Amino acid sequence: MIDLHAHLDLYPDPVATTNECIERNLFVLSVTTTPSAWSGTAALARDAARIRTAIGLHPQIAHERRGELGLFEELLPRSRYVGEIGLDGGPELKATWDVQRGVFAEILRMCRVTGGRVMTIHSRRAATPVLDALASETDAGVAVLHWFSGSRRELQRAIDQECWFSVGPAMLAGERGRAMTALMPRERILTESDGPFAQIDGRPLFPWDAAAAERTLATLWGVGEEEVRDQLVANLKRLTIQIASK
Repeated sequence: MIDLHAHLDLYPDPVATTNECIERNLFVLSVTTTPSAWSGTAALARDAARIRTAIGLHPQIAHERRGELGLFEELLPRSRYVGEIGLDGGPELKATWDVQRGVFAEILRMCRVTGGRVMTIHSRRAATPVLDALASETDAGVAVLHWFSGSRRELQRAIDQECWFSVGPAMLAGERGRAMTALMPRERILTESDGPFAQIDGRPLFPWDAAAAERTLATLWGVGEEEVRDQLVANLKRLTIQIASK
């Protein structure tokens, strides 16, 4: 099972959650929201061969943590994974928009300079500006658009720009999310939980809940769950090989 976007450090008991992921032999990309959180979060998975920790600076707090860009650059050589990064166009964040764009542009530049990274990217109400930024830094790495919620036109542009996508149970619970996922290339889809932020029936999702996304993908693709798992494993291998070759 694969969870390409989980906030392990933000669960009520991060150690227990991490240990459960290890026990279940999950592949987890443990994302962070600030560079200063990376070292402690990476320590959670020190002995976990299938957990990777991404260096992030979440757009919703970019205006508060832009002073950590220097630390981001210092840590970047220590991980091939970056996230959660991106842009958020929500009206409540309008005043921070220029700072968000500057921070995102600087992170993409750093990723390019260091040879490219797998990047898990937030694009709520900001798909076009995110894609514009990626188009201006084509060597930044492999962009994985987490919980993509843009328009169909923006989705097609993302596909044309060779973006990947991570989808989870909360996204797939809605008709629109399922319809958008059905249009995504199967060979560029991976599963996620986005826990503990994402919820189903008022309950925070855990990394192992990504299994529910596998079941929905099986329905959307008209195949068995085993074939879905085989596809996802092949996708993950190709993603990691792709970034390793950069």
